[in-house]
Amino acid sequence: MSTALSAGEDVAVDIYQKKDLDLVQDACTTSSPSSIEDESIVKPFIGRIAESSKKSRRRRTTSSESLSYVPPSRRQSFRRDVGHAAAETYLLTRLSFKLLTYLGVGYRWIIKFLALGLYAIFLMPGFLQVGYYYFFSSQVRRSIVYGDQPRNRPKPVVAFVTGGAWIIGYKAWGALLGQALAERDIIVACIDYRNFPQGTISDMVNDASSGISFVCNHISEYGGDPNRIYLMGQSAGAHIAACTLLDQAFKEIGEGENITWSISQIKAYFGISGGYNIMNLVDHFHRRGLYRSIFLSIMEGEHYLPRFSPEIMVLDPRIKDAVSRLPLIVLFHGTADYSIPSDASTTFANALQRVGAKVELILYEGKTHTDLFLQDPLRGGRDELLEDIVAVIHAGDTFKLAKNSEGNHRRRLVPEFMLQLARKVSPF
Repeated sequence: MSTALSAGEDVAVDIYQKKDLDLVQDACTTSSPSSIEDESIVKPFIGRIAESSKKSRRRRTTSSESLSYVPPSRRQSFRRDVGHAAAETYLLTRLSFKLLTYLGVGYRWIIKFLALGLYAIFLMPGFLQVGYYYFFSSQVRRSIVYGDQPRNRPKPVVAFVTGGAWIIGYKAWGALLGQALAERDIIVACIDYRNFPQGTISDMVNDASSGISFVCNHISEYGGDPNRIYLMGQSAGAHIAACTLLDQAFKEIGEGENITWSISQIKAYFGISGGYNIMNLVDHFHRRGLYRSIFLSIMEGEHYLPRFSPEIMVLDPRIKDAVSRLPLIVLFHGTADYSIPSDASTTFANALQRVGAKVELILYEGKTHTDLFLQDPLRGGRDELLEDIVAVIHAGDTFKLAKNSEGNHRRRLVPEFMLQLARKVSPF
């Protein structure tokens, strides 16, 4: 279940990235871990565009627009540190043998080499202590990438808000997606937030906004490109992220608001299996076990349902200027989703289209609420949702798109019969 956050405690972010080995340098730092600033309670609003159509396994509609590695932050795992040490040891050994091919056989360098070995042995007690500090100290940030190689350039970033029915959301739920996107040179930052009953929807939006602010202002320290940040949410996380995005747009047209990040920093919003008109979902959720009394408590009462329904908010003419600031919105949904019917994305897309927002709607035939996010990635092989996300992020980069189309398929993690059994008993 989700880790509890005490009052005043900072919300945490998990960052997934692929490690590159090009030209590197080492840097020693003693800075303290970055923290996320709390923001005032947010009044969510939301928005974007949509459309539909294509055929066969998915129907697709388009509209326009499109979106790195760096050293591990602090608290590196023991496994990663050992791997780093092993990689450098291997490199040193390989280069040593290559050097021998140049030196050939000669007694002078052999004598010098033996002397060097004895020299190192005599100083070994000190070397071991310094070596331990170098490889395992949190004060040393190793392998900071630089240079003009393509993979040394800052990488696109996905700020991801996980789902969990507003009750069991946790940043670790994004690990599978983080791993998959990191393998495609995309950094993923999974943002945590307070769950009910520890917090209500305003707290969740506030926490998500704080996490996005951290990503926008600090992701360059982790090799990310602050000019190519994509906001993504799944299920309840899609609703929270959409509310956060619209609320930020609303704050930016106001006066005297404390702004720590800007809508202009978000290249696109990806909503996966989300619900955007909460008023239409109250009875549906009640029938599926998320009882009306609980859900209304999460949403801070029935009178606040329109305020936390992005689909309704974008149609409000009073916030037309805020809606115009929204980035490209891409909505993904399975047509066999019974937790949140795919009509939720379709009607939101239509609403966004009516107000002139940029939108794209992609429907996956026969996919359930968990197929897109869990079963399909665990099945391995081709992942349609992942391909569609990567296509938007790497749009215009023919090299990356070609690389991803060459069959960068993942291995199977769960046998098929177990996936089918899980699908049948899924509470979602």
